[in-house]
Amino acid sequence: MALHFSVKEFQNREDLVIRSLKEKNLDALLIFRQESMYWLTGYDTFGYVFFQCLVLTLQREKILLTRAPDLRQAQNTSIIKDIRIWVDKEGSAPSDELKDILNELNLENKNIGVEYESYGLTGRNALQLNHSLVKFSLQDESFLISKLRLIKSSNEINYVKKAAFLADKALEKAWEL
Repeated sequence: MALHFSVKEFQNREDLVIRSLKEKNLDALLIFRQESMYWLTGYDTFGYVFFQCLVLTLQREKILLTRAPDLRQAQNTSIIKDIRIWVDKEGSAPSDELKDILNELNLENKNIGVEYESYGLTGRNALQLNHSLVKFSLQDESFLISKLRLIKSSNEINYVKKAAFLADKALEKAWEL
C-alpha cells in the first residue's frame, strides 16, 4: 500500500512535533494514539485497541513497539523503519519491553511525554506503563499531536479537495444509474 503523503510531508510534520517537544523541554514522546501515528508516519492499523507505542526522540529516532499481527501493516503503510514486536501471550509485559527500548535510547531520568488518552492504553496498561517507567519523568501530552493536526498543510487541503471531487463524481454517476 502506498503512502498517502510524501516523505517530505511526514518530515514537515515531524519537524512540528520536534519543535513542540523542545518548547516543552521533553526528550521524547510516547505515542499511543492511532490517529497520531497515522498523521506522523502513515501507519494505519486495526490494532489500535492493543498496546502499541511509537517512540519519537528529539534525535528523530522512531521505534514502533507493536504485536506481530500488525508488523506487515506497519511496514507497508508507514515510514517507520525500526519496528519491534512484543509477543501477545498470557503474562506479557509490553511496558517492560518499552522500558528496554527507552533505556537503549538513553532516556532514563529524561522528560518524556505520554499520550495517555488512547484506546490501546487502557487503565491497566497505563498502570503497568507507569510501574515499568518509574525511573523516567513522565508527563501527560495526550493532545500535543492532536493540536498540531488542527492546522492543515497545503498537501492535506489538496488531498481533501481531491477526495471531495471524486466523491462528487461518484454521486453524479450513482444518480445517473
